[in-house]
Amino acid sequence: MNLHEFYLGESLDAYTYFGAHPEKNGGFTFRTIAPNAERVSLICEANGWEEIPMNMETCGGVYSCYFPDAKAGDMYKYRIYIKNADVPFIDHCDPYGFGMELRPGNASIIRDITKFKWNDSKWMKTRGGHFEKPVNIYEVHLGSWMMNPDDKNGYYRYEDIAPKLIKYVKQQGFNYVEFMPLSEHPADCSWGYQNTGFFSPTSRYGDAEGLMKLVDQLHRNNIGVIMDYVPVHFAVDGYGLAMYDGTPFYEYPDKETTRSEWGSCNFNHSRGEVCSFLASCANFWLTEFHFDGIRMDAVSRLIYWYGDPNAGVNMNSLGFLKRMNRKLHELHPSAMLIAEDSTNFEGVTRPVEFGGLGFDYKWDMGWMNDTLNFFRAHPWSRSDIYHMLTFSMMYYYNERYLLPLSHDENVHGKATILQKMFGNYEQKFPQARALYMYMYLHPGKKLLFMGSEFGQLREWTEEQQQDFNVLKYPMHDSFRAFMAELCGIYMKEPALYGGDYLPDGFRWIDCHQEQKCIYAFERRYMGESIVALFHFSDAGTETFKFMLPYKSLTPLLHSEWEEWSGSIKRNTKPIKGKELLNGFEFEIKLPPFCGVIFKVGK
Repeated sequence: MNLHEFYLGESLDAYTYFGAHPEKNGGFTFRTIAPNAERVSLICEANGWEEIPMNMETCGGVYSCYFPDAKAGDMYKYRIYIKNADVPFIDHCDPYGFGMELRPGNASIIRDITKFKWNDSKWMKTRGGHFEKPVNIYEVHLGSWMMNPDDKNGYYRYEDIAPKLIKYVKQQGFNYVEFMPLSEHPADCSWGYQNTGFFSPTSRYGDAEGLMKLVDQLHRNNIGVIMDYVPVHFAVDGYGLAMYDGTPFYEYPDKETTRSEWGSCNFNHSRGEVCSFLASCANFWLTEFHFDGIRMDAVSRLIYWYGDPNAGVNMNSLGFLKRMNRKLHELHPSAMLIAEDSTNFEGVTRPVEFGGLGFDYKWDMGWMNDTLNFFRAHPWSRSDIYHMLTFSMMYYYNERYLLPLSHDENVHGKATILQKMFGNYEQKFPQARALYMYMYLHPGKKLLFMGSEFGQLREWTEEQQQDFNVLKYPMHDSFRAFMAELCGIYMKEPALYGGDYLPDGFRWIDCHQEQKCIYAFERRYMGESIVALFHFSDAGTETFKFMLPYKSLTPLLHSEWEEWSGSIKRNTKPIKGKELLNGFEFEIKLPPFCGVIFKVGK
């Protein structure tokens, strides 16, 4: 690591210098930075927690020591003495530590992450080109996807849950898993979004090597892995980053700016040391753990002060984002950088060299809100809000969007996606099938939160595993089967993903059937074409006539086929159009709350 670059906020490899690192002759060297400390000592279980003085290497406050008796698996902390304080010292975990105790313990644990032998070279060499490939993401909170009845905390280890997760993900037709934050955090209820160990895989599910095994096994089964990463704020616990050297070092010095809306501490992106810490963290997960992408949480809080456009742009955090994203792309050109951003700030997915922020994808929060609000509405009022579903294509090509129905839409009194559908139990399922078909036919990469694929009706909590037991009910099991077939069609048809960001990859066939609440559009790519029809009212079966320049349509999927608990027998026979002067006329019957996908016959 170059110290000069570190202080300027340009370093992405600070974790190779700071923290605990093995030496060739045995033992470990420890380093931390605490510029305003009076002095710093290492305390470690290997010597009964007796203090080992650390030497100041630079005037910038870098302290180090070599301890020959330290070994992998030992617990340790830094004892930081504070100038002119009532409390003479505070014991902190290592900000750059590669392991931590399971809560309520808070010591760092020495981990040697250099030993693991990867077997995913084939995947790593071919994972690029994702703009033109299908990206179907299954968002997972690892501790509550499936719980271990033989563990007192209910957790599977990383490597032990791998076969179960892989089998299920492949069965359901997803090709990426996005993990909610796996970095160490003290409170289960924070879901990993308030960290104390930014470089430490949470000990809830094992250790660093176990996480490497999980990623390796996913890759060997052609499943990509995305890591949720939090560059905005951190936990306030005194053993963590807060007031690390007795002064605000990682956080802002003034009280108004220090605390976030979540009660955590905001990172001070005006400090080079902080920017290098965070950029190195993102690079750490991509480099050492072979993650295929980083989803950055709460990017709106990095664009604007407090996430509020009226408070103005935060130029320090914007500069940090641009530097980090540009360098991450240089180091990992085939990896994805994804922004969870709810603002209208321009250029989020534009390359940094062209004035953008350098992300590959941006969550389309507008599409998500409009779509869910439409399906919440009474069916007889949907004609009045018909264009709520056409609006997304008015702005779609401004950015490279990813369509998310994430954990945020399944918690905190918002109800699950299936619950949000208007009507009673029986009415919700056909509407949800049509909703998801609309989502998978709409341009943009996809993300679904766990449980959505089988129509979970209980809001998510980190304390319970997914309600897989509801699959014994035909309505839920058929819904799961429908989702698997829908995902399979998405994965197989280039027209549904290859032209996601090309203006000629989408065209409306008819978006002015306000009274009938019918929508028709076409997806196209490299000579392939798919036609989609939707009927989102409950006003009985409608007959829809439309013109195409194609001779025939072959049904690929109907949301009302009997095997999905619908009312129509599966029929995949081609439908021939009536030849007219200006093309071919088709007449299709559309039951209430349905969607149909057709493959075009030239």
